[in-house]
Amino acid sequence: MRICIFGAGAVGGYLGVKLASAGADVTFVARGPHLAAMRAGGVTLLSEGRRIVHPARCTDDPDEAGKQDVVIVTLKAPALPAAAAQIERLLGPETAIVTAMNGVPWWYFYRFPGPLADTQLASVDPAGALWKKLHPRRAIGCVVYLAGHIAEPGVIVHTHGNRFLLGEPDGAASPRSRALADLIARAGLDAPLGTKIRDDIWLKLWGNLSFNPISALTGATLRRLAIDPNSRAVARAMMVEARIVAERLGVAFPIDVDGRIAMAADVGEHKTSMLQDLETGRPMEIDALLGVVVEMARLVDVATPACDLVLALVRQRAELAGCYPARNR
Repeated sequence: MRICIFGAGAVGGYLGVKLASAGADVTFVARGPHLAAMRAGGVTLLSEGRRIVHPARCTDDPDEAGKQDVVIVTLKAPALPAAAAQIERLLGPETAIVTAMNGVPWWYFYRFPGPLADTQLASVDPAGALWKKLHPRRAIGCVVYLAGHIAEPGVIVHTHGNRFLLGEPDGAASPRSRALADLIARAGLDAPLGTKIRDDIWLKLWGNLSFNPISALTGATLRRLAIDPNSRAVARAMMVEARIVAERLGVAFPIDVDGRIAMAADVGEHKTSMLQDLETGRPMEIDALLGVVVEMARLVDVATPACDLVLALVRQRAELAGCYPARNR
């Protein structure tokens, strides 16, 4: 199976090395010093006490990679619209696109049961460009539970987690999704193929939509946010609102709000990805994690005053830091 990892950061680099070890023909698309280091010395993965150096095929030119069977996109959401034209060049007639990304994907309402079917979400797909270039018929959903970081260019440190939940938008166990799940499992990873990928998306999103923006506003770690009565109350209010939105969309949660907050507390003194992006001046995933929830709330006529307030504040905080362009509003 020809697989392109588009965005070879911590998640993409880890997954690509593992898939290559299972026999997949893997190409990494990356850029900058990370690409240069991988070209010179391969991808170094430090995981579970082992050091693996994979002599990766790496490029910044999709035409050099050629048409793929599967493109696994591990970019952060703000980078995707600009990358869509490059990803499009990797696509053959039957190429699947796996969205191994945080937040709500552009294809969310594709083959959705009910009157919202094929609704396009402006907050994550301005002007419908992703829907056109990367048509949702290609999409396989993926919810990632993995932690790691790039220690230096070409070196990825995996700290915990190896779960990649997969699912087709319509819930079908298609041949392509079964083949991919089997390959990921052969690589020693946990890759269950589910029938309700939107439920899986919302369970992870539930914490991200609240704790990520609050952390960017306060600078606090996950544990501090979850145990402090004031920040916990704000997060809880946002999560209650979001649960109503999700349930109007047919989502079922396997735990309650307080159980999900406890999961966040258990992570410990960890800085959320949004706080890390703010501190390093990188684009922040505000729209894919919270803006899209507010947009979907309007579609199902649910009031979200807590989410609206935090969204307005975190957008301004990010704009002032140069991490969120005002035109995205």
